[in-house]
This record gives sequence, C-alpha cells and structure tokens, in this order.
Amino acid sequence: MRLPGPRRRPPYKLISLLLQYPSEELLEQRSELAQAVAELPASRPKDAVERFFAHFESRPPLDLQQEYVKTFDLQKRSSLYLTFYTEGDTRKRGMALLRLKRIYSAVGLPIGGRELPDYLPAMLEFAELAPAGLGDHLLIECRTGIELLRMHLQDVKSPYVHLLEAVSIGLPRLRLADLEAVKRLVKEGPPHEEVGLQPFAPPEVMPAMEARR
Repeated sequence: MRLPGPRRRPPYKLISLLLQYPSEELLEQRSELAQAVAELPASRPKDAVERFFAHFESRPPLDLQQEYVKTFDLQKRSSLYLTFYTEGDTRKRGMALLRLKRIYSAVGLPIGGRELPDYLPAMLEFAELAPAGLGDHLLIECRTGIELLRMHLQDVKSPYVHLLEAVSIGLPRLRLADLEAVKRLVKEGPPHEEVGLQPFAPPEVMPAMEARR
C-alpha cells in the first residue's frame, strides 16, 4: 500500500497536542499554537486544523475542559484508544498493545507516562518522529478505529472531528474490507472476551495508573 506523499502529510505533532486534554499548561500556549497553525503550508489538513483551532482559541478554558471530558472520557464511542474499536477488552487487544509498545521501543521512541500505546495522540507523535514511514503504517493499520472515531465525532457535531479529518486526509482511502469492518462494528460494537477472566493486556503493557478507555 502506497503511503501519502510528503505534501499531504498532516502535521501529526500539532494534531497530537490539540487532541490532548486542554490543561492549563496547554491553554497557556494558545498563542504559540496559533502561530504554528498559521505557518503550516497550504493544504487540506491545514484547513481542517484551522477549523478546529477557531473553536479552540475562542472558548473559555473551563468550557474547553468540560467539553473534552464529555467528549472523550464519558463516551466509549469516542475513545482515543484505537485498538479498543476493533479488539475490545480482549486478549487480542493485549497482544496488539504489546506489539505497539515493542515497536516504539525498537526505534528508540518508547511511550511513557500513564497512557497505553494505542492512545491516538501518542501514535501521532510517534508518526511524526518514526523513521521510514513506520508511524504512517501503524496509523493505516488502525484505519478502522480512526474512521469509527471520526464518524462518531461527526454525529455528535464535535469540533474535534476536524482534527480526525486532518489525520484521515493524509491516509489512503478506506479499502473495501475496512469499510465492511466499519459497518459491522457500527452495528455490533467492539468484540467481547468469550472465555476466561484474565486481564485484557499483559502486565508489561499496562501503565502504573489506569488509562482512560
């Protein structure tokens, strides 16, 4: 599968920052972020980021924080943890998380803190820094989850949909198999573990604190 050319590549690092919780520290950087958005080369991803940022820079901090929690923390359908969409809380997801963690470590970009390795902002930051298009390939592998998240954000009319659109623009179009998977998961939801009561991820993958689903 051919990767998008450099002109189409979205500003992954910037999108990663804007998809994170709008903490006081992040909100204090709105002027610097506005400059970074303005300096992006003309492109469809830039247009999408600008649409989100018009909302982000104009709203009071408390409104943005409450909106973020309502959007991402209180609704499973807008989870930022991409393998949850396709694997649910199953052992298959545990193996997917372990593989991601090992890939990050293998190229010298291990994930830190409390987040799982399928956390979209972390995957976008990895895509910005990883060599030889490896990060782009991982995003393509998670294309179904990205599309499900984009669709839900569109349904609830969240301004965050523009950031997902910016990411999607830089990825290949959904294949027929991906479209069928999206349709099935919209109807049925993520899979459930059918046997056993073991944790869904190996201990070496789980952070010290429980991450948001």
